[in-house]
Amino acid sequence: MQTILISGGTGLLGSALTEMLTAKGYSVIILTRKARPSHGAVSYAEWDPAAGTIDLNAVQQADHIVHLAGANVADKRWTKKRKKEIVDSRVQSGELIAQTLQSHPNKVKSVISTSGIGWYGDDKIRPKEKNMFTEEDPADTEYLGETCRQWELSLKPVTAAGKRLVILRTGIVLSKAGGALPSFVKPIRMGIAAILGNGRQMISWIHIDDITRLFLYAIEQESMQGIYNAVSPQPVTNEHLVQGIAKKIKGKFCIEVNVPSFLLKLVLGELSVEVLKSATVSSGKVTRQGFQFLYPSMSVALENLLKK
Repeated sequence: MQTILISGGTGLLGSALTEMLTAKGYSVIILTRKARPSHGAVSYAEWDPAAGTIDLNAVQQADHIVHLAGANVADKRWTKKRKKEIVDSRVQSGELIAQTLQSHPNKVKSVISTSGIGWYGDDKIRPKEKNMFTEEDPADTEYLGETCRQWELSLKPVTAAGKRLVILRTGIVLSKAGGALPSFVKPIRMGIAAILGNGRQMISWIHIDDITRLFLYAIEQESMQGIYNAVSPQPVTNEHLVQGIAKKIKGKFCIEVNVPSFLLKLVLGELSVEVLKSATVSSGKVTRQGFQFLYPSMSVALENLLKK
């Protein structure tokens, strides 16, 4: 079976994808700053994007590269230093992969990279004639939009190296193992359904199983090329999401509380812009490509993720 080289392979998405790939018989090599012992079909190779170094042997073994590396956008307050780290972690790693594929012999057929729906900005800047953002819409000029633009641009030379390039602009990934969902669940278990701001902001999300399946689909479907939104067909409001979680966990025994926007700004700083942003993003292109979601609706997703 083929070998998949994964950057960012130890994160939430990378770990789930590695488990899926190895279960299907693929060998996986995970790029990391410090290699560790192999186990089963998973091995590790060192790289350092800031220093421009990568294990060439690992690249030469790979049939496909999945690029997930990048500092967590929501992990810390957005200081000037942190914002630079977020951009550099994406751009430097993308440039290193592209340059390596251009400069050294390899058998890599495709590069499948994540990006983010932060590309689109807020619904208020969406063209009036459109109900949803689509892949053709330009990048937002604010911080995350510009970050995504540079991120995707860093990988464009991959195509000049003769490789198939697929970029998945990923929405909010829902998983019980980490990410956004546990932060919604925690106050609800204490009886508080915390709705952020007015709760009307749209959340374009995707179940962890669907995003891992979509990466596998992109690896295996040679007809896939270019940009695709990796979001479920049914975005929901923040209020709908919180109420759905509360109903599933507590039934009627939960108190709804709106967390004011000014308080979120005080606690989170500039990052609060992302928490309060409304982004209605279309999954039409990827469904037309033939991908079928296991969890197209929030109710079905929560039934799976919150089952006892």
